[in-house]
Amino acid sequence: MMKRACVALLALSLAVPVPAAAAESVANSVFLVARRGMPDPNFRETVVLVTHPQRGVPFGVIINRPLDHRLSEVFTDHESLKGRKDVIYFGGPVARDGLVFLVRAAKPPARAISVLKDVYFTADSDLVDELLKRPDPTQGLRVFAGYSGWGPGQLQHEISRGDWHILPADAETVFEREHSRIWPELIDRATIRRTRHSARP
Repeated sequence: MMKRACVALLALSLAVPVPAAAAESVANSVFLVARRGMPDPNFRETVVLVTHPQRGVPFGVIINRPLDHRLSEVFTDHESLKGRKDVIYFGGPVARDGLVFLVRAAKPPARAISVLKDVYFTADSDLVDELLKRPDPTQGLRVFAGYSGWGPGQLQHEISRGDWHILPADAETVFEREHSRIWPELIDRATIRRTRHSARP
């Protein structure tokens, strides 16, 4: 039952403001690092992997906020998940009842949006099913409840207001870094980078 409900939500998972057809080439994905003292509790001490496709508005997922819900509680038919502690992450305040899948793959999945080199948002239920059957089911896979989205000009306004630091995005941070270390390390890096930039004549 739970698994069927999640698969039914795959269409919603990419109901972001961009078409979810064939993989779309994206070269401007970045990390948004929430400033210290971010007033919005949805984004306090978060890092968002965000992309701005050629068509549509910016969207992405928070990569460092795990939820209490385990994948085994959602995908109940997968033996490979039983007894594991893999969790779903809070992707953002938009469409919290939907699931967003981020995968690392050598070939673009069907119905995917390219985010980084070999990293895609996908709504390919067959691919996700196959990944979850592996001995290490979450290698190169992250599942998010909801996503983060902005209207036209909204993100630019938040950046100019100083709410976000911008850093280059990389797959290793998303898939391999311990979630509790991501924001502290990146906010320190962003602060040093801004200080150096401000010190230039």
